[in-house]
Amino acid sequence: MMLRGYLATAGTCLALSFVVPDGSWWQVAVQVLTGYLAAAAVVVGALRHHGTGRAAWLAFAAGIGGNATGILVEAYHLHVNGEYEAPGWADVGYLLLYPAFATGLVLLIRRRSRGQDWGALVDATTVTTGLGLLAWVFMIRPAITEAGLSPLAHLAGVAYPVGDVLLLAMLTRLLVGGGTRSTAYRLIGASACLFLAGDVTWAGLNTVAVEPGPAAHRVLGAVYLLAYVLVGHAGLHRSAAEIGESAGVPPKLGPGLLVLLTLASLMAPLLLLGQIAAGEVTDALPIAICSIVLFLLVVIRMAQLLRQLEAQTARVRELSRTDELTGLPNRRAWAAELPAAVERARRDGAGLAVAMLDLDHFKRFNDEYGHPAGDRLLKSAAAAWSEQLRGTDHLARYGGEEFIALLPGADPGESLQVLRRLMAATPLGQTFSAGLAQWNGVETSDELVARADAALYTAKRAGRNRVEVAQPATDSRLTPR
Repeated sequence: MMLRGYLATAGTCLALSFVVPDGSWWQVAVQVLTGYLAAAAVVVGALRHHGTGRAAWLAFAAGIGGNATGILVEAYHLHVNGEYEAPGWADVGYLLLYPAFATGLVLLIRRRSRGQDWGALVDATTVTTGLGLLAWVFMIRPAITEAGLSPLAHLAGVAYPVGDVLLLAMLTRLLVGGGTRSTAYRLIGASACLFLAGDVTWAGLNTVAVEPGPAAHRVLGAVYLLAYVLVGHAGLHRSAAEIGESAGVPPKLGPGLLVLLTLASLMAPLLLLGQIAAGEVTDALPIAICSIVLFLLVVIRMAQLLRQLEAQTARVRELSRTDELTGLPNRRAWAAELPAAVERARRDGAGLAVAMLDLDHFKRFNDEYGHPAGDRLLKSAAAAWSEQLRGTDHLARYGGEEFIALLPGADPGESLQVLRRLMAATPLGQTFSAGLAQWNGVETSDELVARADAALYTAKRAGRNRVEVAQPATDSRLTPR
């Protein structure tokens, strides 16, 4: 209800800004009221958030309130004193928007990042560097070199584009970083974009020495008023409490961001080409410095992406060799480990045994208790058996309810002791049948597994809940059951 009332009132003020006389006290009242309403809405919303990102919202409110106060101060001088000589106290209010809004964005970024998101930081720095060079060429340097101004006027002229660059840097960092994309998040981003769009439009008009007419002046004023309204809407929206939540996943380098990074990286050479075409290179040093910085940032980002790719490749490789349910090595990993273990045993002259395990009556267990219970049995059995193995032993899931154990350096007696411990540790009162095969020193890994598999089949036929030791290999042409 409060949000609806605010939007209705703010919308009315926005509509009145196109109706009231241009330059009148009515116009000033509408603009200032819109700003103060937005600041009050943000404060009320911050108090309702129970401390979740409250400092960030209060910073937004301070920036909006200060900016609206600047409108009031300038109007007072114009209507009472007949003129406003810039820079003055109104500029203090106007300029408060930039550090306050940037502070709020920084606080939100810290809450959303949950750590060092170096990729987003490099992306934001790249965009800011490229667009910052653009601001230097067309706004900052002209403000510094303009003749006939006092030092304070030069400082104020530089402060506005520097504030825009600061706001742009924080907004870019927010947009390219991780975190939830809630309605409040989008409203804050849209508001900052409107402030930047209004400033860039005014700067462009001043550069070409064009004074906007009454209609254009109203539209430009409405851009700032709409930015006020969006901040107030964000502060009262129910998603404001979620704006500082982390998404838990790193942000993606999507097509839009790639286009933006490309344009930012090309900004320096494009400006240089433009100045060469104009017949005078006036910003050679800034363009050279910016080119070096952008090149280094691109190299850093490529190195980050390569490390990320390597980490993902290693993760995929690990997942391809791990059983998703039990966390044990799967059959693929086993197929790679067993031949290596046989070669080590052959080289060292050590013993080696392989045991095939099969949970008894697993289908009956699934039918009686359900497949989720069957999955829990497999997971708990894998965990319980792993605790009973020796440090050198390996357990893998072979498929279904079948597991296979590799017992390096074990003689027949040690192998049987290990399997008895596993039988005693089997959870939920269940049992298993096992086939145990001792490597004879000459057979291949496939032949060793085939003998263990045949012994397992013998154990199941003999009544289950037992361990059968495979007969010694007499023929290398063994076949599985």
